[in-house]
Amino acid sequence: MFRWYVVNTYSGHENKVKANLEHRIESMGQRQRFRRVVVPTEQVIETKDGQKVQAEKRVLPGYVLVNMDLNDEAWTVVKNTPGVTGFVGSKPQPLSQAEVDRILKTGQTAGGERARTTIEYSLGESVKVTSGPLSDFDGEIVDVNPD
Repeated sequence: MFRWYVVNTYSGHENKVKANLEHRIESMGQRQRFRRVVVPTEQVIETKDGQKVQAEKRVLPGYVLVNMDLNDEAWTVVKNTPGVTGFVGSKPQPLSQAEVDRILKTGQTAGGERARTTIEYSLGESVKVTSGPLSDFDGEIVDVNPD
């Protein structure tokens, strides 16, 4: 039975682990045991050098989701993949479909959904207004509205 499992990886190596795992699945003839390997990501809008840019951020840093039919051979393929530190929990426990849907939906931005904006300001922080009718005024952050 195909279920989703969470695989622990070195943080920052999720995409490399995904590629390594997909290569091992093919080279070891285990394609029938695996459906998908996913690094959950979401689109966010960040401010860099005063410009808003869209960037992709990992939803679960240090983790990769694997949809597979778990048996000893499949477990060995995953466990011995470079960059994999193990399954979450001592014994691999499958995620519920609701958990998988919530994790994978977090990263969706298709269908008119807006990318999430990252907030770089803190309450109480001093700021200088650089444009508009209040330009050159100093202010203090009293509320942050991500919209």
